Amino acid sequence: MHHATPLIGTIVAGLVVAFLMGALAQRLKISPIAGYLLAGVLVGPFTPGFVADGKLANELAEIGVILLMFGVGLHFSLRDLMAVKNIAIPGALAQIATATLLGMGLSWAMGWTPIAGFIFGLALSVASTVVLLRALQVRGLVETERGQIAIGWLIVEDIVMVLALVMLPPLARIATNPEGADLMAIAQPMAATLFKVAGFVVFMLVIGRRLIPHVLHWVVHTGSRELFRLAVLAIALGVAFGAAFVFEVSFALGAFFAGMILGETSLSRRAAEETLPLRDAFAVLFFVSVGMLFNPFVLVEQPLPLLATLGIVVIGKSIAAYAIARLFRKSNRTSLTIACSLAQIGEFSFILASLGNSLGVLPADARDLILAGAILSIFLNPFLFGWVMRIQERFSDDTPAQDPPADKGHIIIIGHGRVGRHVAAALRAAPGSLVVIEDNPENLAMAADQGLTTVRGDAVESGILERAGIDRASALILAIPEGYEAGAIHQRAQILNPELKVIARAHSEDEYAHLARLGVRHIVRAEQETARRMVELLQSL
Repeated sequence: MHHATPLIGTIVAGLVVAFLMGALAQRLKISPIAGYLLAGVLVGPFTPGFVADGKLANELAEIGVILLMFGVGLHFSLRDLMAVKNIAIPGALAQIATATLLGMGLSWAMGWTPIAGFIFGLALSVASTVVLLRALQVRGLVETERGQIAIGWLIVEDIVMVLALVMLPPLARIATNPEGADLMAIAQPMAATLFKVAGFVVFMLVIGRRLIPHVLHWVVHTGSRELFRLAVLAIALGVAFGAAFVFEVSFALGAFFAGMILGETSLSRRAAEETLPLRDAFAVLFFVSVGMLFNPFVLVEQPLPLLATLGIVVIGKSIAAYAIARLFRKSNRTSLTIACSLAQIGEFSFILASLGNSLGVLPADARDLILAGAILSIFLNPFLFGWVMRIQERFSDDTPAQDPPADKGHIIIIGHGRVGRHVAAALRAAPGSLVVIEDNPENLAMAADQGLTTVRGDAVESGILERAGIDRASALILAIPEGYEAGAIHQRAQILNPELKVIARAHSEDEYAHLARLGVRHIVRAEQETARRMVELLQSL
């Protein structure tokens, strides 16, 4: 029975072991991603015991990439993409060139051929979609300027890698047969790929922009939540597969554009909520599939080349990205975020390594170093990100935080987004002081322009509530949309000020129950308040 169900066995083993290792990582106060990677090693072919089907795991992971990129597209409009093009395009190209040259230098020292060095360096230059997006999402940075620059940078990298995959076969033929070298052998497939990518973009902007919203609005009017969820998944997966099959672009790029088109409609938030559980589950399977590729013996057999490879990915790429961002007059805060976001490699690196090896131009040692470098860089990235997030508060070139009021009784508002702005505007006329805690630079600047006292940072992080004077505050308003994060802030606030009055918001019954269990007495639910107001209006007619 076991041999007849490899798909079920792979999913069950991947998720169960990932849960156990993720829970252990959480218990040890390290990123769960590290646990997911270790789970992949445990169910992989290089360790004893059960071995999951690697091919199936990779295909399941690809679904995770599609859903994740679709979710990012929902929050990333075409206007946002155009807004960061001036830094994302030259920045990504310069960083790819730097990492490729560093990789070629290491390959020269290893005695590999120039074409092997080029493929090796190219594989070290492109960041993992899943790792970057997960890091930004966990820290609520997707919709910030620095998050959008990093995502735009990543999209440019993906497009370059699509071109590279088309370029490699003719390059390999030229490298193995220099006498028959022909420039047109490279120019023609590159031109064809650019034409197909442009055709896909035009198709999505002209036809997809009309068809996708029309289909979803029709589904909404049916009143079936199940059909709506199915429609969203069909659009995400269908467009991604169609983009790869018809236009030969990556699944990730196709899904991103589908999400971006849908993100311009009023249904984007609902679509994001409906796909979130599947996105999380398949993202976990991605990390498990990466862990399955890791051969621990590489640590013993090639320690120095592996350290050099890891140095290029984590240090070389980071320095290049930071320098480029600073060159474009971005703040230390933004530059550091971009640098550590890109200090890892992932799925495109595996594809390049496999293709180069199958063409006979990339040695097996190079492929193993790429895989090991990917595993270790993905493992280290959450720690690097956490370290950078802690030290970047020391820089003062972003929007400056003002000193909180010295008197007692002020009100602290967590978040100056859509809800927080309305709350702050309504309370400004009331007596007493307001302090806004916000980590989004644009929202923070808006609050400062309105004359509000601001504190920059994530209220979950140590020291942020103290800087806002939580011990002297009379009330705390949790205006952020994340109910579980609000619960963590409430717990910390109660320790610092047990007499504090807290008001929170919840989007679902689960969030409401969670906040209530933590002792939040005043919780506002949008649906409940809408219903109450409708009844009031009915009674007044």
